[in-house]
Amino acid sequence: MEDVTTTTGAVAAAALALAVLALAWVAVLALKLRRLRHAQRVVLGADDHRDLVAHAADLDARFAALRSVVEGAHVQLVERIGDVEARLDGTIAYRGLVRYDAYNEMSGRQSTSVALLDARRSGVVLTTISHRDQARLYAKQLVAGESLLPLSPEEEEAVRVALAGEVPDAAEHR
Repeated sequence: MEDVTTTTGAVAAAALALAVLALAWVAVLALKLRRLRHAQRVVLGADDHRDLVAHAADLDARFAALRSVVEGAHVQLVERIGDVEARLDGTIAYRGLVRYDAYNEMSGRQSTSVALLDARRSGVVLTTISHRDQARLYAKQLVAGESLLPLSPEEEEAVRVALAGEVPDAAEHR
């Protein structure tokens, strides 16, 4: 082997050092390339023949199809919610109960007036007048808050309690 102190030996040593550095750099790049290919397989799947542009175009097409499905579902849900809200407007939204002693007999306030109203303030007021020997039931219809027949003070109170959403105090009524 030649001496490193000669020109040829120094060039050979420098070439050897450069070759070792190049080999180390190739090893680092090979490792990076391996990691990049693994990451690419994770993104693209097992199909090695596809490139990123084709994959991006496929993803765009799939997202457009998904968006179309979601928008269709949204339209259906909005329609169904509208139907449900229209149906709910006709259900009992307000209720009120007033108990009283219709004959002032100290019979324990057995007579009642009940107001059952929907969101449009339409519905019915049911009144039971209880006496020792008999009981009577009266029903009066309300349309938009107005009764088709005159209401008794207790029935008016039941409507007021229903619309106010309050629970009347037991000592407050007759």
